[in-house]
Amino acid sequence: MRGCFITMEGPDGSGKTTQIRKLADTLTAMGLQVMTTREPGGTRISDRVRELLLDPDHTEMTEQAEILLYAASRAQHVHERILPALAEGKIVLCDRFVDASLAYQAYALGRDPDVVRMINHFATSSLTPHRTYLLDVPIEVGLRRIRERAASSGAGLDRIERRGPDYHRLVREGFARIAEAEPDRIRRIAADRDPDAVAEDIREDCKRLLAQLGFLPR
Repeated sequence: MRGCFITMEGPDGSGKTTQIRKLADTLTAMGLQVMTTREPGGTRISDRVRELLLDPDHTEMTEQAEILLYAASRAQHVHERILPALAEGKIVLCDRFVDASLAYQAYALGRDPDVVRMINHFATSSLTPHRTYLLDVPIEVGLRRIRERAASSGAGLDRIERRGPDYHRLVREGFARIAEAEPDRIRRIAADRDPDAVAEDIREDCKRLLAQLGFLPR
């Protein structure tokens, strides 16, 4: 892997999309080659799977199907877009990755994390991010943000967002457990602050990481 793979994680409403955009703008201004993408989605096939996963009408979807569909979308995304971009030496910024499946489908649904890890190791050919930024917000803040976003866009809440506060609380707890287990990879950042302050924390850590990997001078 010649490039650098960075993921952004967090509960719904944590501000991932905003922070990926800010980080991409910063790195591009520094003359680096950057590709931004998201999950579920990122390719034509993966986007079709995203529609299945997030459609609120699909109330009959089983937990097993949900886990496997996320992994299927990710498999196509990784092999069609992410790995080729990394082979070209690009910095890939991805909104969600395997940690999201562990938090949302393993810990929050009460499924075995080791099974979800195994499925996703196969789906991704064991691809692991160099760095993950976990944007942490209190559940009340995140849920308020997604409700406001849904109201302003007129799109409504998706199937996952419609789950109750108890589920989203388990998601946040799941992310915390993942971060505690992998402190070298994951940086947990308080995201209930001014977006520019959050972006500054991410930017400074990312610059250190890229210097270590040879993308920037030390």
